[in-house]
Amino acid sequence: MILELAGIEVVGEARDGDSAVRAASRYRPDVVLMDLRMPGMDGAEATRRIVAAGDARVIALTTFDVDQNVVDALRAGAVGFLLKDVTSEGLVDAVRRAEAGEPIVAPAVLARMMDHFATRPPEQPRPPAGLDELSDRERDVLAMIGAGRSNAEIASELFISMATVKTHVRHIFAKLGLRDRAQAVVAARDARLG
Repeated sequence: MILELAGIEVVGEARDGDSAVRAASRYRPDVVLMDLRMPGMDGAEATRRIVAAGDARVIALTTFDVDQNVVDALRAGAVGFLLKDVTSEGLVDAVRRAEAGEPIVAPAVLARMMDHFATRPPEQPRPPAGLDELSDRERDVLAMIGAGRSNAEIASELFISMATVKTHVRHIFAKLGLRDRAQAVVAARDARLG
């Protein structure tokens, strides 16, 4: 209701992870608001499947700002993490920002993350094993994934088809031993590509 009043089309709702995956496949939304705690398949697994199957940007929603929830959601490929106490304006803004490709993090969660990283000594990233096996085009695609681009954006910017992008992504994942886009973002950063 809040989103619709702001002019954002809501194409579906789901009560559990399985339903969310099916709805995302059917409606192909630009942005998915995903509750992390649901019966059956949890929100992190549903996020992983939705992100792997298409270009939807997933914003994880939860009542708790527990570190593991944030990690699980981001590893699953979510572009952001909001607490359910987000204001109406904050929710509308988050959906619009996610659609524009921006990362979304609840202020309370961001403060905890900054605190966590400020107290840790910096780690030196190691280039991922298998990086030398990537073709130049696969490196381009990995760099764009690292920059937060969707498959559609990559296809448009590189003047290639979506099928070709998906093939490159599949090859990158196989060569680098990656499971999801979140790991690809980390690999791009570690390789200093993104």
